[in-house]
Amino acid sequence: MTAPHAPSRPTLASFWHDLPREGRLLLSVVVFEFIGTGLVLPFHVVYLHEVRGFELGHVGLLLAVPPLLGLLVVGPGGSAIDRLGARRILLGAVCLQVVSNTVMAFSSSEWMAATALVLSGIGFGVSWPGFQTLIATVVPTELRQRYFGVNFTLLNLGIGIGGIAGGAFVDVDRLSTFQAIYLGDAVSYLPAIFLMLVPLRHVAGRPVHDDDAPPPTVSYREVMRRPAVASLMLLSFVSSYVGYSQLNAGMPAFARAVGEVSTRGLGLAFAANTFVIVVLQLVVLQRIEGRRRTRVIAVMSVVWSLSWVLLGGTGLVSGTWGATLLVAGCASVFAFGETLLQPTVPALVNDLAPDHLRGRYNALSSGSFQLAAIIAPPVAGYLVGHGLGSVYITSLVVGCLLCGALAVLRVEPQLSPEVNGVRAPVRVTEAADVVDPVPTVKTQTSALD
Repeated sequence: MTAPHAPSRPTLASFWHDLPREGRLLLSVVVFEFIGTGLVLPFHVVYLHEVRGFELGHVGLLLAVPPLLGLLVVGPGGSAIDRLGARRILLGAVCLQVVSNTVMAFSSSEWMAATALVLSGIGFGVSWPGFQTLIATVVPTELRQRYFGVNFTLLNLGIGIGGIAGGAFVDVDRLSTFQAIYLGDAVSYLPAIFLMLVPLRHVAGRPVHDDDAPPPTVSYREVMRRPAVASLMLLSFVSSYVGYSQLNAGMPAFARAVGEVSTRGLGLAFAANTFVIVVLQLVVLQRIEGRRRTRVIAVMSVVWSLSWVLLGGTGLVSGTWGATLLVAGCASVFAFGETLLQPTVPALVNDLAPDHLRGRYNALSSGSFQLAAIIAPPVAGYLVGHGLGSVYITSLVVGCLLCGALAVLRVEPQLSPEVNGVRAPVRVTEAADVVDPVPTVKTQTSALD
């Protein structure tokens, strides 16, 4: 007699054991690399304006260069990843970041800073799809969601350590301290370069064809017409617009202008955000394993809407410790939503993508994110700057709920259960104590190949 049973959820303790050697190597350098990022991330404006003496308006234009360049190069970058392989493209992108930070450390003029930021934008534009594609190449499907979650935890841990170290070290009256942190960021990429040149030199990150014929050329328009792709990219854009783009730009602007929260209070909020991610991510990974990823995103949307309600509450107690605590609460609740989002969307994109188009799929996802990052700051600035704070908060809450509706009502019906993170049930034979998998339909990913 047989009976279907849902497979038990794998424990996080088994993750490292099950992870291929290449995946372990990639995870081993994440903290060190993002310590470098954390060293400089909070101090770009301080360095360029207060230390180098560039006009604040010019600094704003300079810092808009990387996301704009990233958006422009992400399309060609995705095609190059599919043709040449993720490792080669990612290696070039990381080398650009080393050069960019080195030039930034010695940028005594605006044109030098602009050169550094152009290089950074190009490198960033291709590094995200390259890294996601490389992970999908070396990490099997059943481990990807946990991998992306663990990677996100280590990333935030590195940024947190770097931010604390950078804040304690830099001094606006000593140029050398800022040069040191930018050079430190450059050095932080060296272990990743070594990995790709030596231990991972055999990993191409592109499909292997049995014959000598080149892979068929597929345009981005054709990719967007494939099942679920357009809907998933729309979901990526909306989630980025109401999520990270607002956390990095709109939330500080609202907290300062409406809540009258001090810069120290903002620092506390971002520290709380990092702390929650590091503490909760592994726990959340265990709870969401085997559940529909679109439903997890829907829960995330509700959580984020609550975080923006907390931010809106700062206007009722502006200029008090209550406003500071509400901003910290906003960042903390938002962080919980991040632990739901970060493992799911990258896994969805890479489980949906066929091997020969994986670079393009990840490039589209990256482009959706960067487009939102370009649009969101001016919209937030206009609404907050014109005394329309309530309109701003309402738009974010509605946007979050729209994100959840998109995930469940539009994206989910277009996904196979396997791509959506649901593992097939098993049949247990009681007499022989044999476990056989229930036959399943061909996944959407394989159907696209």
